[in-house]
Amino acid sequence: MTESVYNVIELIGTSADSWEKATSNAVSEAAKSLRDLRVARVIEQDVLVEEGKVVLFRSKVRLSFKHEDQSLDGLVD
Repeated sequence: MTESVYNVIELIGTSADSWEKATSNAVSEAAKSLRDLRVARVIEQDVLVEEGKVVLFRSKVRLSFKHEDQSLDGLVD
């Protein structure tokens, strides 16, 4: 198995329906601009409450994706 390096970002997904959909929304949005997503870990969940009712589910998601080496031409001698 080849050794790899991964980047990690955190996103917060939201949904009026559930934490599962909030998580899915965060992953789907990340997939639009990031390639090679590997792992999504839900690290926090909460809800927005208005007038005593839950109106929004929120999932904070930590996503990892494979690091792509980019040349640093001109920066390294």
